[in-house]
Amino acid sequence: MSDKVRVRFAPSPTGHLHLGGARTALFNWLYAKHNKGTFILRIEDTDRTRSTEEYIDNIIEGMKWLGLDWDEGPYRQTDRFSIYKDYADKLIKEGKAYYCYCSSEELEKRRQEALAQGKPLKYDGRCRNLRGPIFDRIPAIRFMMSQEGETVVNDLIRGQVAFDDAQLDDLIIMRSDGTPTYNFVVVVDDVDMQITHVIRGDDHLNNTPKQIHIYKALGYKIPAFAHLPMILGPDKTRLSKRHGATAVTSYKEMGYLSDAFVNYLVRLGWAHGDQEVFTRDEIVEFFSLEVVGKSAAVFNPEKLSWLNSQYIKNSPTEKLVELVMPFLIREKIIKEGQTLDKDWLSKAIDTLKERSRTLVELAHSLHFYIAEDIEYDEKARGKFLNGKSLSYLIDIRDAFKSLDNFIAPELEKVFMSLVEKYNIKLGNLAQPVRVAITGKAESPGIFEVLEIVGKEKTIRRLEEAIKTIGIIK
Repeated sequence: MSDKVRVRFAPSPTGHLHLGGARTALFNWLYAKHNKGTFILRIEDTDRTRSTEEYIDNIIEGMKWLGLDWDEGPYRQTDRFSIYKDYADKLIKEGKAYYCYCSSEELEKRRQEALAQGKPLKYDGRCRNLRGPIFDRIPAIRFMMSQEGETVVNDLIRGQVAFDDAQLDDLIIMRSDGTPTYNFVVVVDDVDMQITHVIRGDDHLNNTPKQIHIYKALGYKIPAFAHLPMILGPDKTRLSKRHGATAVTSYKEMGYLSDAFVNYLVRLGWAHGDQEVFTRDEIVEFFSLEVVGKSAAVFNPEKLSWLNSQYIKNSPTEKLVELVMPFLIREKIIKEGQTLDKDWLSKAIDTLKERSRTLVELAHSLHFYIAEDIEYDEKARGKFLNGKSLSYLIDIRDAFKSLDNFIAPELEKVFMSLVEKYNIKLGNLAQPVRVAITGKAESPGIFEVLEIVGKEKTIRRLEEAIKTIGIIK
């Protein structure tokens, strides 16, 4: 085994990359980066009935979005069948595996008999000492498992976990059709790729004693194991689709930033003091398996949204300009191929990024800046666009028409002169103007908003509001 850390993320492409798998990938990636080791991506696609190219593409897309770059791979198990056969033949020759000629019907019959008698549901070993082949049958290959003693897993997270070897089965490692089985190929790949640390979900813990025996049979030093606790939904049940989106790429589509998502994932079971927000470099520097918790982590969508809002608020505006453009197109706020001045868009985003939890929210918030026409919120329209505000809107429209320099400080002067003229509070004037320009009763600072919307569009919207009041009257 190599002295250098070598870890792997080995998803089965029978579904999309989900939260649990992404966290496993992240912890492996971090462990490799922290220890200046090697991170390997391995696709465990031997389940040909359920594995699809679509799922493989989704896994790779999710990994790339998360920024989890791999050093080797992606390897695919379906490309390595000849390697598995060679290792199985080696075990046969060394007397550590044997041919099993039992048919599936016979095995099922014995299983039902054992069930009825309350006996363990394990292979009875009748082909262990078979002296010769049964010529009318194609055999499977079974691993000769230890029948006594115990196997102790020295887990880096859970501590020592002991398993009674008498409960272990002589598991099939090569089916009669020549295809290898999961527990065998995992070990062969780990041996062949010189894996030093196996970091995976604790749903694999029961497979570990079986795999340890195969490592030993192949003469390979047992890698260190770390089994991560599962992720639960907010109701403390196993995380599933009913808790919302679980595929990583769906969070990308919902407008989450990859750095925020990585920050959230790493906090599902790991901590560094009371710190909540980390840069990626900080996570790599601080990461350690020693402080990964033993208890299940609970997924909290609100916490993820809060964290994402922090990343949006603190992201350079020029980065947000690039990130939000696909959402402006997807949400039909701009047309495909339409361009926006980046400096202008940056100013608009600057007024909104502290208010946005996702890129989708940011895109929709930008609508009133970009659109030619706006729709009024009915409650805001009824409260602020009425006969009482009509003269205010007429006066401010006329003042804006004669304004040469349409910038926030000059706009504020216009407002203050009208506040003095009518002897009213600023809000009595600002709110009708805000609704006229944005359609809503809430927005960033009104002077900034007007400057970004621009003179021509501002005057047009004020005239539309004046007309609306006239129609209502």
